[in-house]
Amino acid sequence: MEQPHDEPILAVEAARKSYGAFEAVQNVSFAVRRGECFGLLGPNGAGKTTTIRMIYGFSPASGGTIRVFGQDIRTGFRRIKARLGVCQQGNTLDPDLSVLENLLVFAGYFGIPRAEAQARADELLAFFALEAKKRFQYEELSGGMARRLMLARAIINRPELLILDEPTTGLDPQSRNTLWDRLLDLKRQGLTILLTTHAMEEAERFCDRLCIIDHGQVVAAGEPAGLLAEHVGRHALEVESPEEAMAVHLAQAGIRFDRSGRRLIVYGDDKAALLALRERFCAESGFIRPATLEDVFLRLTGRELRE
Repeated sequence: MEQPHDEPILAVEAARKSYGAFEAVQNVSFAVRRGECFGLLGPNGAGKTTTIRMIYGFSPASGGTIRVFGQDIRTGFRRIKARLGVCQQGNTLDPDLSVLENLLVFAGYFGIPRAEAQARADELLAFFALEAKKRFQYEELSGGMARRLMLARAIINRPELLILDEPTTGLDPQSRNTLWDRLLDLKRQGLTILLTTHAMEEAERFCDRLCIIDHGQVVAAGEPAGLLAEHVGRHALEVESPEEAMAVHLAQAGIRFDRSGRRLIVYGDDKAALLALRERFCAESGFIRPATLEDVFLRLTGRELRE
């Protein structure tokens, strides 16, 4: 049965995952529309990877419902899997196969005829600038090339939904930007993408909507611009080692601010008001910048280190 076009391509409702007494995911709900890039953000251990593993059927949910392409993942797993592309965070390439063979063997899992698989592999190797490396073993590739190969493998079956778990973790700036270019191309082609990332720049660049997860729960959701407006505003004043009188004034005036070690960050929409604060309290040590999604993320999830 064909899924209605206006129905979410993915609907997660009150999903839970428990390991004994520990609840890694607690009543997480969100929906992904066809053709958008949806982001899952959160600190280490927040429950992002656990959530997406439930979505593609690797780990069964302890509760709630997950519907992909209008089908329950518990009963329609095989049908759903044929229409999914998944690029895990860790390297899962086969070390015994060449670059080209990694694509061809994976295509075989989807029953793609050999001639079609070869044509599709050649197309993807060109798209990801890996043509010159197709006879290489994956261990001979750089980290950026290996990630591009994993992404190529994830879309060999022409998926309707691509799931990316931290796709640029550990990459140098050149490799990261090359991969970003390819992801933007895929997005422009209309591919629906579910992305988990720690990189706020990545989320701002790609995500039409997103939700932030912490301690297994959704703490905020919406469009990036809307989250900025709701939680921090358009501008931020950063102050190094501020006088205590400034923090007292901000608290009494009900102005949004955070502390981060020796820094104090003040948020707001009124740039003139922030300029006045700087002139009064920190003319030498304060500077004003645009607020970012990272400010939202840190306000909602805290600034302490997570192991």
